[in-house]
Amino acid sequence: MEREQRPAGKAPEGKTRGTSSWRELWEWAVAIAVALLLAYLIRLFVFEIFVVDGESMEPTLHNEERLIVDKLIYDFHPPQYGDVVIFRYPGDPSQDFVKRVIGLPGDRIEIRDGVVYRNGQPLSEPYIAAPPRAPYGPVVVPPGHLFVMGDNRNHSKDSRDPTVGMVPDANVIGRADVIFWPFSQFRIQPFR
Repeated sequence: MEREQRPAGKAPEGKTRGTSSWRELWEWAVAIAVALLLAYLIRLFVFEIFVVDGESMEPTLHNEERLIVDKLIYDFHPPQYGDVVIFRYPGDPSQDFVKRVIGLPGDRIEIRDGVVYRNGQPLSEPYIAAPPRAPYGPVVVPPGHLFVMGDNRNHSKDSRDPTVGMVPDANVIGRADVIFWPFSQFRIQPFR
């Protein structure tokens, strides 16, 4: 009668499979944990998805559209005119707003006769829904702040509203770079 031969110290096959199953389960658990940690870190520091809530950025952005926001861009250069930014609402930092950068530090902003002026020059704004009805300013954007407005100028709570005011740089989360949902509206910035 033949007996199965196995090297000394090697566990019987049944135990090897059990140990192997636990090892494989452990490896999967570690891989999933690492993937979740990486996803969390990317969301925290690099990109984040935001949902547009409201009509203040129409016709550029519409209610319920999904945006990918670049959270690192302003670590490399300051915001630029026309950037669509996400920021924490100064009146309630748990709320995020999306608006367009109109003025940078030192700029003089004024609205008269339905035209926005920056440093005395009228802005060409083909992206707005309608000209602003109410006059505003003149005001000067202080250091470390932005003057932002919604593209739907007559239905936007923006820097003209005292509860928003000039947005501190520290409140800016990032720049909206991609509209990815609904897919039929897919666009990459600049949104003009």
